[in-house]
Amino acid sequence: MNQKEIKELIELLVEKDIAEFEIERGDVKLHIKRGEHAPQVVAVAAPSPIVPLAAVPTVVPTAPASASAPEAAKPAASSPTAPAADDDANLHIVKSPIVGTFYESASPGAPAFANVGDMVREGQVLCIIEAMKLMNEIEADASGEIVKRYVNNGSPVEYGMPLFGLRKQ
Repeated sequence: MNQKEIKELIELLVEKDIAEFEIERGDVKLHIKRGEHAPQVVAVAAPSPIVPLAAVPTVVPTAPASASAPEAAKPAASSPTAPAADDDANLHIVKSPIVGTFYESASPGAPAFANVGDMVREGQVLCIIEAMKLMNEIEADASGEIVKRYVNNGSPVEYGMPLFGLRKQ
């Protein structure tokens, strides 16, 4: 993996507002983690020393990160009150198994796979997460009623991020 490929990857991660990413290609392992203040890039090659990438983070614009910060805060902003937190404690949370972009349906204009109020069974497709041009169907890991959806259509999601809240039946 050369410096140009890493630079393009960082630009894609900024564009999609992905905070953390890790890839392993051969002997090279690349871990990129963006924070509020400055991005952090670490690249490790097994047979050779650490690849210095000090110049790469300077291409990351700060405006998109601050512009998307309110969007990233939306799911957390919905649960600062105590009653909402208690409601969430009784729910089975379906979390994102990958980093990517959340889609509620197979194509624009198509009906959503699952809506709030729907009864779903284990193994039923709830949404799609696009990651690196691959469409990954995300299935329910429990049966129950969907009582909460934490993510808006077309929004970026991170690993472990809550997608749906189910009330088990």
